Amino acid sequence: MIPSQQYRFLRQALRDGRSIKTDSSRWTKLHLDPWLLCFLILNSILGLMVIYSATAADTAMVMRQAISFGVGFTLLFICAQIPPKVYQTICPYLYMIAIFLLLVVLAVGETRMGAKRWISLPGIGSMQPSEFMKFALPLMMAWYFSKYAFPPKFVNIVVALVMMLVPFILVALQPDLNIGLIIPGIFVLFLSGMSWSLILGSLSALAVAAPFLWIFFLQEYQKKRVLTLFDPESDALGAGWNIIQSKIAIGSGGISGKGYLSGTQSHLGYLPEHHTDFIMSTYAEEFGFIGVFILFSLFAAIIIRCLMIGLNCFHNFGRLYAGAIGLTFFFFVFLNSGMVSGILPVTGDPLPLMSYGGTAVITMLASMGIVMSIHTHK
Repeated sequence: MIPSQQYRFLRQALRDGRSIKTDSSRWTKLHLDPWLLCFLILNSILGLMVIYSATAADTAMVMRQAISFGVGFTLLFICAQIPPKVYQTICPYLYMIAIFLLLVVLAVGETRMGAKRWISLPGIGSMQPSEFMKFALPLMMAWYFSKYAFPPKFVNIVVALVMMLVPFILVALQPDLNIGLIIPGIFVLFLSGMSWSLILGSLSALAVAAPFLWIFFLQEYQKKRVLTLFDPESDALGAGWNIIQSKIAIGSGGISGKGYLSGTQSHLGYLPEHHTDFIMSTYAEEFGFIGVFILFSLFAAIIIRCLMIGLNCFHNFGRLYAGAIGLTFFFFVFLNSGMVSGILPVTGDPLPLMSYGGTAVITMLASMGIVMSIHTHK
């Protein structure tokens, strides 16, 4: 029997009890990974620069985002100091807190654009509990699968699917069918060694259920987004406006771009949500193909470093979590980039560490702090 690729990922990593060379460097004493930290700082600086341009030099918004980065990097440092064994202990409690917050947002949440997704915090602002679940769910899944032998048994997979289904239903009631919420959990499930027969069977079942989901679960605005993907010009002044203007912005950037602070689609108001969902379009217009290549290289460095940390980890919990965070980062980069370029439907998912939004930045950096803890605590 040939082991699956994701099972090889785990088998090739350092095993428990294997001798490890001690590293007494300053970075190890601080429990920080210098490479990953450098990539994250560069990405954050670039994000602040683009937000400054996209918001027409709105210093108040840039300052709020900078504060979010400050809080995020502070949490990154704190999370990096905590040994992985502690996370294994508190994972169930973090998951229950995230479930509780999703229930709270349904009861007293703030409604924006027809959905209850935010909780207002007096004196602080608002937070999106679904982003906190993206932080708690992979921890819970990694904790659960680390208790059992790989590859997981069918009953373990069913329990894991229930763990993902509960928050997905709570978010769907907002209403918001945010598939990105359960993606980290799906990657943990994949890396645990789930057989390809079950993966292909699940995809086949999803394909069969697609018409049912289209009729009974998707909201009208979500159906319109999917239909507009194939023919944006059918509603050029309505649902297709975002994709059309985004393509114009990306295409007008050319090889080297129009120059920093010189974008026209965003500054003249043609490109909607140019500082959040469509910030990649703003960036591509000003920095062109060369700038996008540099940004994607930075994204690739972050993803590869997370996967390397997972590969070199000597315990199952760390391997699963670090690998899942790296793949999740890749997923959201791919999803947002595909959305703004017109090859995927508009989903509203932000570009990691680039789009304006505090909760997403803080949770992502906190997750990276746990990855560093996994790397430096031997």
